Amino acid sequence: MDLHLQDKLVVVTGGGSGIGAGITEVLREEGAHVVIVSRRPPEPEWLAQTGADFVQAELSDDNACCAAVATIRSRHGIVHALVNNAGANDGVGLEKGPDAFRASLNQNLVHYYLMVQLLADDLRASRGAIVNITSKTALTGQGGTSAYVAAKAAQLGLTREWAVDFLPDGVRVNAIVVAEVMTPLYRRWLDTMPDPDARLADIARNIPFGQRMTTAREIADCCAFLLSDRASHMTGQWLHPDGGYVHLDRAIGG
Repeated sequence: MDLHLQDKLVVVTGGGSGIGAGITEVLREEGAHVVIVSRRPPEPEWLAQTGADFVQAELSDDNACCAAVATIRSRHGIVHALVNNAGANDGVGLEKGPDAFRASLNQNLVHYYLMVQLLADDLRASRGAIVNITSKTALTGQGGTSAYVAAKAAQLGLTREWAVDFLPDGVRVNAIVVAEVMTPLYRRWLDTMPDPDARLADIARNIPFGQRMTTAREIADCCAFLLSDRASHMTGQWLHPDGGYVHLDRAIGG
């Protein structure tokens, strides 16, 4: 299926690793121009192979975000779509206190808002699309990670809010709710366990469809669809490409 993304300019925050890298790869395969915005440069060989552009910015710094958007416009012109993806589960729980909580929100939430604000005129002019990458923890809780869960829940709320804000402009806003996907961050978390392989097997058994982890490619394919005009009447939606993890009884897969 042709997604009609050829020559569309898409900004992907955190687009050089994990799920973000999968999104970048799929969008490039579909002919989109991709600009990755993140604090660390992607691996040079991978970046050259994908043909994506890179703008370095600390997304928790408002001025850095403003400078990044200015650079993108000067290099490429009008932006057609935004994927808010960057962030990490930093384990800021109840015991860490309000300063750590606020700092975590700045790392995981505020730049979602700021990037939309900075690119709003571009998105209106191009009648573009936004996809917010969020987490099932917003719906299920996790324990010990109050700030991250608050950020992810807010991203779901903002998806609906922005869908309403942009209705007159023809800009669609949707979210992808990520559950169990193997990324470098996830792998590092597993490696803190006494028996990482056994823990991974336990997790996979609880995923109803296929008893396996969702792949970054499956998230990326969903994202590319949502950005395309093939999803032309979808807005304000929370999609769950998760093998039924959130909504199906996990006992049925055992």
